[in-house]
Amino acid sequence: MYVIAGLGNPGRQYEKTRHNMGFMVADVFAAAHGIDVRRIKHKALVGEGRIGGEKVLVVKPQTYMNLSGESLREVVNYYDVPMENLIVIYDDMDLETGALRIRKKGSSGSHNGMKSVIYQLQSDEFPRIRIGIGSPAEDDWKDFVTGQVTDKEAKILSETIKNAADALDCIITDGIDIAMNKFNTGKKHEND
Repeated sequence: MYVIAGLGNPGRQYEKTRHNMGFMVADVFAAAHGIDVRRIKHKALVGEGRIGGEKVLVVKPQTYMNLSGESLREVVNYYDVPMENLIVIYDDMDLETGALRIRKKGSSGSHNGMKSVIYQLQSDEFPRIRIGIGSPAEDDWKDFVTGQVTDKEAKILSETIKNAADALDCIITDGIDIAMNKFNTGKKHEND
């Protein structure tokens, strides 16, 4: 069984914000596979399906971003999911807008949602897909991540979101190494 966990914030006011890239990828992936993600369980919206013979659970925590780990801990414990079968998708300010980065494991960086996930799971040994959202021109990162994407960003990010959903398919059917080789794009900001 695979758990596909898109991170974001619940509520209409956050729907098209930079911080909801994980939710957007989860929605595109679920729609492509006819998975209805509307049932509430484990402090999340969840939906189940099958891909290439594998059971897949799509999860969108409803705890707000900074508490995402609470929901994912419940899911992982309830289904006894091995860490390598939990795939977390989230936005990343350290990557240029539209960059896609897949990794087998790693730190949370500056992302508070991932800090919560790693803390609650007591592990960083799970795959993740990071969607680059760029960084704010000024130091007000909170307004930046919870702000609406511009039309220019939306054009760039819509392709990245689709590619991230395709990368999920690839991870499940072909393995993460092939997905990393095929889908990783972009670079860190020059000042990083």
